[in-house]
Amino acid sequence: MDFDIEKSVGFLLAKAHQNLFAQFRDLLAPHGITPPQFALLGFLWKQDGLSQVELSEKTEIDRTTLSGLIDRLEKQGLVTRQPHPGDRRAFLVALTSAGRAIESLLVPLAMQIRQQLKDGLSPEEYEQLCFLLNRLRGVRHD
Repeated sequence: MDFDIEKSVGFLLAKAHQNLFAQFRDLLAPHGITPPQFALLGFLWKQDGLSQVELSEKTEIDRTTLSGLIDRLEKQGLVTRQPHPGDRRAFLVALTSAGRAIESLLVPLAMQIRQQLKDGLSPEEYEQLCFLLNRLRGVRHD
């Protein structure tokens, strides 16, 4: 059997993720935000006032982990939990004014990481990479 772990797709994806995650983490650190917290904020910047269930589905983060992320963002004054008007057992997560304001500081950092990735690829390669990664996630864009 001729198996080379360093050519394994799983290994390559994991190492690429570790590299990009570490770079993004370092850029976000001065703002007290982690990449998973940034992702959560990103969905709220796109659509504020989502329920925790909706955020879990959109971010593909399990509810327990998501709850911890929301707790930390709430302690930083970036989001609040509000009672869901249609479900007494649920909460809506809403951005505070500070949560909205930090978007203008953090999005350029995400764009910087994206540009670093794009700099190593042709425009066609970048589009193909995004297409293939979405396909691996089960997202079809036919």
